[in-house]
Amino acid sequence: MTETKQGNGGSISANEIEHLVASARDALTDDMVTRLSATVGDGLDLLDRVNRSGIARALPAITQLVENGDLDRLVGLARLVAALEDTLSDDIVKRLAFAATELVTLADKLARNEGLMKLVDLLGREEAQDALVNTAEAACAARTDAAALPAPKGGVAGLWQIARDPDTQEALRFLALVSGRLRKR
Repeated sequence: MTETKQGNGGSISANEIEHLVASARDALTDDMVTRLSATVGDGLDLLDRVNRSGIARALPAITQLVENGDLDRLVGLARLVAALEDTLSDDIVKRLAFAATELVTLADKLARNEGLMKLVDLLGREEAQDALVNTAEAACAARTDAAALPAPKGGVAGLWQIARDPDTQEALRFLALVSGRLRKR
């Protein structure tokens, strides 16, 4: 028998090599060869599908997501959405669906209301916006002024004093004009 030298100082005989090859042949049963070839075939099929899907074009973007930490954020966001889905009970989903339905119904009713559409058009005019702003500012200022005045004494003399005030007369005239315009409409 021929001996073969190994690098570590030991030797392997030809008989031992033959025994090793025979053992390997015995270990590889037909079932193992079938499974191994099926695994290799499935791996090649997967590799072919990956290549045909064009994922190679997405790899630079995925690499950038990983480098920037955005992929971790996306994973966190996906976990948050999953947690929200898990916490939403059927009752909450029903209530949210009911609220959404009611909002859509309200929006439909408002869109079909001609008066509301006229009001929206009117509020789009600059003079109407200015009038609303002026009215709100005047109401706030009047509230402050009224708080600084002494309490009214009441009686006819108090009414007479208010009636003699030119500002009161101007306000009454303005209200009369507004009332007249409303009656004409």
